[in-house]
Amino acid sequence: MRQYLRDILGGDPELEVVGVARDGREAVEKACALRPDVVTMDINMPVMDGLTALQYIMAQCPCPVVMVSSLTQAGALATFEALELGAVDYVAKPSGTVSRDIKKQAGEIVARVKAAARARPRRGRVVPLRPARPTPAAPAPQPRALRVEYVIVGVSTGGPATLMEILPQLPPDLGVPVVVVQHMPPQFTGPFAARLGQHCALRVKEACAGDALEPGSIYVAPGGRHLKVARRLGGGLRVRLSDEPRVLYVPSVDVTIDSFLKEVGAGRLMGVLLTGMGNDGAQGLARIRAGGGLTIAEDESTAVVWGMPGEAVRLGAAAVVAPAGEIADWIVRGVRGEWGD
Repeated sequence: MRQYLRDILGGDPELEVVGVARDGREAVEKACALRPDVVTMDINMPVMDGLTALQYIMAQCPCPVVMVSSLTQAGALATFEALELGAVDYVAKPSGTVSRDIKKQAGEIVARVKAAARARPRRGRVVPLRPARPTPAAPAPQPRALRVEYVIVGVSTGGPATLMEILPQLPPDLGVPVVVVQHMPPQFTGPFAARLGQHCALRVKEACAGDALEPGSIYVAPGGRHLKVARRLGGGLRVRLSDEPRVLYVPSVDVTIDSFLKEVGAGRLMGVLLTGMGNDGAQGLARIRAGGGLTIAEDESTAVVWGMPGEAVRLGAAAVVAPAGEIADWIVRGVRGEWGD
């Protein structure tokens, strides 16, 4: 695997492989001695495993780390732990621990390493297993009628850690469904939804065909399928999963937004675009704003990669540009009609 990765990365004229480590301990030593722009690191390594090595690197010589993970449930869970510990991205090996066919993913590996080189290394955060329930307070004035009925969140590179920062802040009485479109392999979205659900006051599940979009729930689009919506006979919307259109990102944020626009119109939508390379979701966010909906883009100061939200800002698609730590509050205010004119 080391040789395959060295060949893939060394074969790009814009990249230089400055060192190769045989195990986790050597990875820490070389990362601190060579100070590379990016470290790619397997989770399964001798002497010291990748998660332990990652913690040492982030503590002693922080730099962007891209994890190389197996496409299994165990690989998914370890990958999410790595992202919470500070890794900025991951590459999934297509066929197990030793993937001799990994060169099929050469283009994706090179693109993710280049994106990571522009990313900000993030020290890991300790997230409480369960959010504290709010203490009952004196009755507050009734907010204005809901302006937003559906929230759509699009995210890619750096997304799992960013979502883990934002979504647990949403209150259990948010009152609307939240749909999350995260660029992620099919085997990863189920475990990710389960892990996210351990931290959120709202119910979290991987979206399935036919699911009714219910208030107080977060639906994670399954990897490898587009999440679309259709009208239910009793009112509201249900989930449709589709393989069309055949575009670069599956699931696609733009495809999901366009499906909601067709069924309910822009004025009942809130679009949120978070960290990620590329431009998926920017055009959709622009269509929401042009039609009278509410839109938020993550600020460059906190985005791991300011590609998707940066393109939305360039298009004038974002009514609000905010750091990750403030986005949950903006979502709540928008849902409760407190944005003002």
